[in-house]
Order: sequence, then C-alpha cells, then structure tokens
Amino acid sequence: MELIDQLRAEHDLIEQVAGAFRTFARQRTRGEGDAADGARFMAFFRLYAGRFHHGREEDTLFVSLQRDAEIPGDRGPIAALLGDHQRMGGILDRLEPIVGSDPVAPEAEALTLDYTEQLWHHIDAENSVLLPECEHRLPRHGVRELPSRDLDADEAAACDDGRALLERYPPVHEPAILRGDGCVMCPAFVDNCEGLERAWWNEHEWDELDDHLASG
Repeated sequence: MELIDQLRAEHDLIEQVAGAFRTFARQRTRGEGDAADGARFMAFFRLYAGRFHHGREEDTLFVSLQRDAEIPGDRGPIAALLGDHQRMGGILDRLEPIVGSDPVAPEAEALTLDYTEQLWHHIDAENSVLLPECEHRLPRHGVRELPSRDLDADEAAACDDGRALLERYPPVHEPAILRGDGCVMCPAFVDNCEGLERAWWNEHEWDELDDHLASG
C-alpha cells in the first residue's frame, strides 16, 4: 500500500532529524551552534512531521481504519497515537518561543530531549504495530490503496531544511533510551491503551489465538 510505504520512509527521516535536534539543543546549551537553526528545526517538525506526515495519518489512515475496518477511534492504538500527536504538539508550543533564543533559555534543552524521546517511541509504535496491522487488516475490508498527496511548497522547504540540519548536527547514539517493537514497549500500553489485541481483535481472531502462538 503506497501511503503506508510513504509513511515508513518519512519515519526514517523524522527519526534522524529528531536525533539532530538533540545534538543542536546540547550544542546551544554549551553556547555552540547557530541559534537561527532553531526556527528551521521548528519548521521541520511543524510542517513536515506535523502538517504533512501526521496530517495524512489522521485525515486518511485513521479515518479508513475507523470507517472501513470498524476500528474504534476512542480507545486503543488510534486514541493513543492521536494523544501522542496532541501532546508532542504541546511541547512544540512551549519550545517555539525559546528554541532560537540567544543566550539559550535554560529549559530549551530539556523540552527538546523530552519531545524527541516521545517522538521516537511514537515512531516505534507506528512502525511495529500500526503500519503492519494496517497492511493486513485494510485489504481484508476491501481497501487496497489509500489516497495521498504531494508536499506543498512550505512542507518541501521544511523537508529540505531537515536534511541540511541533519548534516550540520549529526545525531549520536542514545543508549539510555530503551526502544523496541510491539505494544509492550509503547509508553501508552496499560497506562491508557490496553493494546492492539484487546482494542482491535474480533471474536474470530481471538478464536485463532492458539494458532498464532503455535506459529510464532
């Protein structure tokens, strides 16, 4: 499914630029880097990761799951992922006035690290749970393709800036952040989401549980 392939490829870039954003924030705390790049990072996450990428998830993929596959949107993975979008947007709201300040605002680094860590966990959940499940579930309900759209001029410029910033502020390995696949690695699991099986599976799928376990 072309939209899902596009979303995966976009995740790869967003994940890398998130790492670059962490490098930028740490450099700014040390009085290094270019304060003006803060606005460029903000445009990337607002326009490319937000309006373009998250927008197509919300307006197309999540809508199809609820309409065509009769997946609940008020609980489970969809509600959890929408909550992530809103919460991460709130962090950007707090960052935007201070991300380019010179001298750097004391809380800018902490907010950047919080935002990017949440974004990484969000991408892991979508790559390992949401997108693979969509590839199997939507075709069973007659959906084999979903509409997409091209970047507009502002989104394309933000994307190009993100790639340039990635070269200027190379990401570093973050061993303290535990990442992984599956619902059990998602911060929303149990807290406000009972997981894919409880939220999405029907009686027929639960009846096949033993077959899933035997094949796994």
